[in-house]
Amino acid sequence: MGAGSPRRGPGPPDGGWGWVVLAACFVVTGFAYGFPKAVSVFFRALMKDFGAGYSDTAWVSSIMLAMLYGTGPVSSILVTRFGCRPVMLAGGLLASAGMVLASFATRLLELYLTAGVLTGLGLALNFQPSLIMLGLYFERRRPLANGLAAAGSPVFLSALSPLGQKLLEHFGWRGGFLLLGGLLLHCCACGAVMRPPPGPPRPPASRSPAADEDEAEAGGAELRLREAPPAGRARRRLLDVAVCTERSFVVYTITKFLMALGLFVPAILLVNYAKDAGVPDADAAFLLSIVGFVDIVARPACGALAGLARLRPHVAYLFSLALLANGLTDLSSARARSYGTLVAFCIAFGLSYGMVGALQFEVLMSIVGAPRFPSALGLVLLVEAVAVLIGPPSAGHLVDALKNYEIIFYLAGSEVALAGFFMALATYCCLRRSRDIPPGPGAENGASDTEDAEAEGDSETLPTGLVKPSSLETLEVLSPQTRLMEPEAESGDPMLDPELDAQPDPEPDPKTVQGPVQ
Repeated sequence: MGAGSPRRGPGPPDGGWGWVVLAACFVVTGFAYGFPKAVSVFFRALMKDFGAGYSDTAWVSSIMLAMLYGTGPVSSILVTRFGCRPVMLAGGLLASAGMVLASFATRLLELYLTAGVLTGLGLALNFQPSLIMLGLYFERRRPLANGLAAAGSPVFLSALSPLGQKLLEHFGWRGGFLLLGGLLLHCCACGAVMRPPPGPPRPPASRSPAADEDEAEAGGAELRLREAPPAGRARRRLLDVAVCTERSFVVYTITKFLMALGLFVPAILLVNYAKDAGVPDADAAFLLSIVGFVDIVARPACGALAGLARLRPHVAYLFSLALLANGLTDLSSARARSYGTLVAFCIAFGLSYGMVGALQFEVLMSIVGAPRFPSALGLVLLVEAVAVLIGPPSAGHLVDALKNYEIIFYLAGSEVALAGFFMALATYCCLRRSRDIPPGPGAENGASDTEDAEAEGDSETLPTGLVKPSSLETLEVLSPQTRLMEPEAESGDPMLDPELDAQPDPEPDPKTVQGPVQ
């Protein structure tokens, strides 16, 4: 293998080919978050050609965002069944085909189905698998990797909006959609580099013929489930809804719902709010550029900060602090009227907004671990889709009814600050309760405080011969939490499998059991 290939070892490579995966994730994240907003530069031309109002035309971006968030469980199932690379290749083709077909649309309904549904679904099938693969390649540097990947959102938003304007001026909206469809084919190139990292070599003493056959089949396999499970074990669900029973995951999901209600509202209303305060149009538009520039710097910087040894076990509290800072920024700037105070608000908002963007998925990974991250991410995005469809549209209706932006900033800031306070308080309660519970015979003291508290039972190592129950089948690419398991985990221990609790315990096999099981 070349020098850029990942090294073999007991954990993720934290480098090597992982940097290529990180670059692909940067591009995919930029398209996923930047593209729905960049399409808005074509709205005036669409309104003129179709004779529609702004609200009807804006549904193109709204449907695209709804598909990006709402199809999370579908993406989780497809990734678990087929792997990251096939799903991303199909998603890139769908996203491109949606924009190409939209260039031939003659009605708004056709735009909704092509640019909205098809392109939104394609972006969703790229975004979620890229984050999953990033978590498989990085462990020690994972916070930094998440921060760098998240920086793709402001970078692409800053680039796609002026590019769309140039395409509109030279080729019209139909030519612009056609060329943007070709640009989205880069998602296929990003998907092509998503090869799974190699797992650690298995001890030859405990190898079985079935394990040898599995390894032979896994040479070019993606992240996917194994074939027929051994010993008559029943297949587990492709979507791990059992993760919803964990307190830490429920806390995170509620936090994300409250956050999504108000996080995006100030950025959406900022330009009109500045114009209402008497700021010239050009200066008002530049305020968003200030937010974007600060956001670009804040995301990787916050990712590097969260990777420090002293802060990483407390990344959930750092995420809470970012939410509190963002909410308090909205509350303190609700009466800002001068251009100087608005610039100060944009700097503070961009900093806290970038921190939130860099930490949100790192916190989820630390809570559920890599094996359950696909299902957990899909479920969280589904809940967040509901909040996104409630928060910004409700704020727009309140502005139209009250003609007052101050109340909107108070509401948005209160929702985000409440999310941060709830996350901090609930995380502290989970930590305290986990310390009060005595560790079981299979618990290991090597796990970090955050993993012990927020993903109870997700210990770093397990005693030989014991298998930690999971709601997903054994993956071809093992996560950091499962890389140190003995190969006997693949055959499954009926004593520890929650799906086989009702069955009688089989006789232990002296060839596979390394030690006594208590």
